[in-house]
Amino acid sequence: MSSRLHIFLLVAAFISHHGATTEAAVEPVTDINGKRLTSGTKYYILPVVRGRGGGLTMSKPENKTCPRSVIQEQYEVSNGLPLTFSPSDKSRIIRVSTDLNFKFSATSIWNLDNVDEKTNQWFIGTCGVEGNPGQSTVGNWFKIDKYESDYKIVFCPSVCSFCKVMCRDVGVFVQDGIRRLVLSDVPLKVMFKRV
Repeated sequence: MSSRLHIFLLVAAFISHHGATTEAAVEPVTDINGKRLTSGTKYYILPVVRGRGGGLTMSKPENKTCPRSVIQEQYEVSNGLPLTFSPSDKSRIIRVSTDLNFKFSATSIWNLDNVDEKTNQWFIGTCGVEGNPGQSTVGNWFKIDKYESDYKIVFCPSVCSFCKVMCRDVGVFVQDGIRRLVLSDVPLKVMFKRV
């Protein structure tokens, strides 16, 4: 067998074995205009399905250690608050299925809050810590995944190779008229609009 054919077969075997994962991992996330999302650039996260609330924002301060939750605006005409993304690998381009910090501001990093005993829901809060991927920050990392022809937000951090984490979609739970982001079996289908 020629060396070229041997190399081709090795490459073909590797691609067929790893192709789906590798392809998904390198695909860039795009905004509503088809442009790649980049770290440090401000975006609105908006629902794809209209008539079910607006963009993502923070709740009013609450009486607890982590004062704000991530919520969806009540009215679809509101874009919510702009946010930025910081990949764990410090790359400039935001890619599908990459660990990201979601930030409304320098002090409002998304995190997985404790489960609420009354509702049995895992709420998304804003008391995370930026960067420092590992065991102590595992609750601060979210991903953007493809969902049909759009996107969804997922909690499934891979910043800690030995940590056991739950992997769930991020959806909406309505509590007292407030559309709060939670871990859910029904993902919120989203799109991104550059500010």
